[in-house]
Amino acid sequence: MNRSIPILLFVAAAALACAGGCTGGKYINGYSTYTGGNARQGKALLAAYGCGSCHTIPGVPDARGLVGPPLYFWARRTYIAGELPNTPANLVKWIESPASVEPNTAMPTLGVSEDEARDMAAYLYTIR
Repeated sequence: MNRSIPILLFVAAAALACAGGCTGGKYINGYSTYTGGNARQGKALLAAYGCGSCHTIPGVPDARGLVGPPLYFWARRTYIAGELPNTPANLVKWIESPASVEPNTAMPTLGVSEDEARDMAAYLYTIR
């Protein structure tokens, strides 16, 4: 048997495994997108806190707001509110206390806990 066949099979298997995202969706634009949160719970929280009354959020029912920016392709964005690099820590901070990042923002502070913000951020990073 040709020795290169097992190597080719290994490389092909590795390529297939990576087709869904070798990093498990943990890096976009060079930034880690790991929040430690639960994306499914985050989707529910975005709906429960009424984020869709201001934002269009793909995948969140009735989230068709036009006051804030649409959140299409969130994971591909480089900055949050034009102020901070789009990293999990910064996104959690923004969700928890928008005015601490941008004092004149129209985005309200909704009383979101850090754990809830991690979940919300986890969902937003699934929007590619």
